[in-house]
Amino acid sequence: MLSKNEVKYIQSLYHKKQRQQEGLFIAEGPKLITELLASDFTIKTIYATEQFLANNSVKHPAVTTITEQELERISNLQTPNQVLAVVQQPLPNTAPNFSSGLSLVLDGIQDPGNLGTIIRIADWFGITQIICSLDTVELYNPKVVQSTMGSFLRTKLWYQDIATTLSLANVPVFGALLEGQSIYEVAKPAAGILVIGSEGNGISNAVLPLVSHPVTIPRIGGAESLNAAVATGIIVSHLI
Repeated sequence: MLSKNEVKYIQSLYHKKQRQQEGLFIAEGPKLITELLASDFTIKTIYATEQFLANNSVKHPAVTTITEQELERISNLQTPNQVLAVVQQPLPNTAPNFSSGLSLVLDGIQDPGNLGTIIRIADWFGITQIICSLDTVELYNPKVVQSTMGSFLRTKLWYQDIATTLSLANVPVFGALLEGQSIYEVAKPAAGILVIGSEGNGISNAVLPLVSHPVTIPRIGGAESLNAAVATGIIVSHLI
């Protein structure tokens, strides 16, 4: 049975300040927890229903069996799903390397669902590194973690001053803009960076001068704009 203090502590981790202070985050659902158990991430505690434990062989020293009602009390999901884990946030021990392949730079992406989807897109296309501006939504926001569907386990993210990062990068810098070369006409680079701007404002003024290769998705119909994650998927599919 969960104590009131345990419930309160888990609920506190849905707040960014507490996550950063503790260096922890919350993950939920059988698929995500199963992938975490097979990863290098350190799981602090697993809170699992009998249904989950009956269907999964969990070898972890800190597993607490809880009821469906208790899971509802600590879950952030509308429909709680069998298991929840408190996980350690890993510290980046390397710097981004732009010498080969395509990397993503995200400039002010605010929507958690968009960031999660972009991470899934990166994982699909084998992109292993994403550099985020300091005002991009936090990776360990529960909605981001959930919407990655586990792809954050295979994709490294750094939060940096991206203007400084881009100024030091010695590879082509592609930028998703309304005015630019058609992505269908762009040659695939051996190495490069794709900058995706925020949903509302696009690429920021500080970053725009660092874009050496503006690219666009030609518009045929009447839509005013594309969702940032959708645009990322289309452009990446033509650069890789």
